[in-house]
Amino acid sequence: MNVKTVNAKTVNDREATAERLLRSSLDHSYEPSIDIDWQAPLADGTWGMPPHRVSLYGTELWEGLTEEQRRTLSVHEVCSIARIGLWFEIILMQMLLRYSYDRDPRRQHIQYALTEIADECRHSIMFAKMTERYGVPDYAPKRLTHELGRFFKTVATGPAMFAGTLFVEEILDQLQREAMRDDSVQPLTRMVNRIHVTEEARHVRYAREELMRIMPGTNAAQRTLARYLSARVAFVVARNLVHRDVYKSVGIDPAVGQKAALNNPHYQDTLAWSARKLVPFLREQGIIGGPSEILWRKAHLVR
Repeated sequence: MNVKTVNAKTVNDREATAERLLRSSLDHSYEPSIDIDWQAPLADGTWGMPPHRVSLYGTELWEGLTEEQRRTLSVHEVCSIARIGLWFEIILMQMLLRYSYDRDPRRQHIQYALTEIADECRHSIMFAKMTERYGVPDYAPKRLTHELGRFFKTVATGPAMFAGTLFVEEILDQLQREAMRDDSVQPLTRMVNRIHVTEEARHVRYAREELMRIMPGTNAAQRTLARYLSARVAFVVARNLVHRDVYKSVGIDPAVGQKAALNNPHYQDTLAWSARKLVPFLREQGIIGGPSEILWRKAHLVR
């Protein structure tokens, strides 16, 4: 089946897809404030995330850490990743609100957009509560990244909106799916990941299908803009998944830790692995390609 055939089919099924997603939201949704026991003791000897996904894994700095320091760093890194996820979810909520504002709310397609906003609001609170429970600092994006987010949510519409959303949702999904199945990972992390993965699966389908509907109707200028904005989001998010200040938690200078991580082949492999399912899809849709692809390569998301 070629892309044009797929697009025609999904356009016809838009309301049917939304109906299924709405039904699934009723049957398979969580309320983290209730479904997670935030007062439960943290399990000793566990990791915040699988050790082989920690940014310094395999480096000389990693070898110089004790086992307890490695676990501590893993907790700080999973909270940093959650924080960049929270940052983007707030951006996404604003974009979805703008998207819904201009459309007929009687349509199930728009009702699902509003449902997704409600999901993302709960997810943002859940990530914030996890960080608070672990007792780590607020690893908020630096000022430039924060302002770039403000710019992106203002100008990104159509394909850039859905492609950028897919990137953030799918790389988090890959990292979280692996961690939630790992018995060595802290139960709190695993439960947060399980909730997020379950609900984000619907968001991913919604965004994928909408991108497939939009792309055939775009012109060359719109595709070029979508490629650039998507590549910029991918680069910024990949570079900010692990905040440089996490290394302070184990006595490593932030600049030294960040440099080691960015040059670490293991961490570069993790970034490429997290995007491995998304990149072929975005290529097929014409989102990855041209001069802006260099940003995907610099971020180690495309090899």
